[in-house]
Amino acid sequence: MEATMLDLRRNTKRVLKAIDDREHVTLTHRGKKKAVIVPYDDERQRPSAAEHPAFGMWRTRKDAADVNAFVRDLRKGRPC
Repeated sequence: MEATMLDLRRNTKRVLKAIDDREHVTLTHRGKKKAVIVPYDDERQRPSAAEHPAFGMWRTRKDAADVNAFVRDLRKGRPC
């Protein structure tokens, strides 16, 4: 389904019905494609946070070994 931004505002129920029917909805604004709304899949397995590449990126930093001291140092501000 293709819907304009105006359709999304005025006919939200129709757009949601299309999503409920497992359709992809392409949003357009002034004739140009802006976004695609896809139905959410509850059964899809989501990766755990530990599998994300950013997880543990500070693991090797020696200055952040004591988290409380590191945060306290960040919050004390700059000398005037």
